[in-house]
Amino acid sequence: MRRISRVTARVQETPSTATLRFDLSAPALPGQFVMVWLPGEDELPMSLSYVGVSKGVTVKRMGETSGHMAALPVGATVGIRGPYGGHFDLTPSRVLIVGGGSGTAVLAPAAEAAAERGARVTVALGATTASELLFADRLGPPRFARHVATDDGSRGHHGFVTDVAEELLGSEEFDVVWSCGPEVMMKKVVTASAERSVPVYCSVERHMKCAVGLCDACALGPFHVCTDGPVFPATALAPLAEFGGFHRDSSGRRVGH
Repeated sequence: MRRISRVTARVQETPSTATLRFDLSAPALPGQFVMVWLPGEDELPMSLSYVGVSKGVTVKRMGETSGHMAALPVGATVGIRGPYGGHFDLTPSRVLIVGGGSGTAVLAPAAEAAAERGARVTVALGATTASELLFADRLGPPRFARHVATDDGSRGHHGFVTDVAEELLGSEEFDVVWSCGPEVMMKKVVTASAERSVPVYCSVERHMKCAVGLCDACALGPFHVCTDGPVFPATALAPLAEFGGFHRDSSGRRVGH
């Protein structure tokens, strides 16, 4: 059922992303998503970047609708369906989080919830450039051990966040890795973690229309991301040629990563 909500706060996180907060009493867990409807335009799937009563989504400008949504002012009206999907298991005590770009949005509440349970959480954040690092302060010291990588070297490691993740996996002990970002990035994280026998859970982003497993738009091998995910164990993803290989556009056409 869709609920009509008003934007209660807006924060420009990076030049391309903004967080919209809204009140929604429905319970949510880290890793779940909502469908956000912009009246007169379209409905988009959005991972929850805040999961309390005052929930939030962090919107990256990708197209016309997401651009308009990211620019919504306080007081604007949106429609919300959900929350939907599975969530991260918060019981491990030593967690490595690997986030790329806007994928960090869904990992932030998971990191906070795990830390509240007493877990040691290490965070590796990646972006194209320093200004696009998402939640670098929210996921930084003293609460988290944070490591940064940028493609252009403007902050932290000059290179990919997967380089940082591999180094951390080789020097520290972890019970689990949680990752979200480009699928090519997550596939590298899965490979590096498998070499060290560390389980990985990935939050997969695919085009969604219905969010209830009917339209087949988010099909990923034998799965529907909206109902079987969006959080998947790497053991389910690794055998799939689609994972890290291609996604589907709004018409269902295969598009290479």
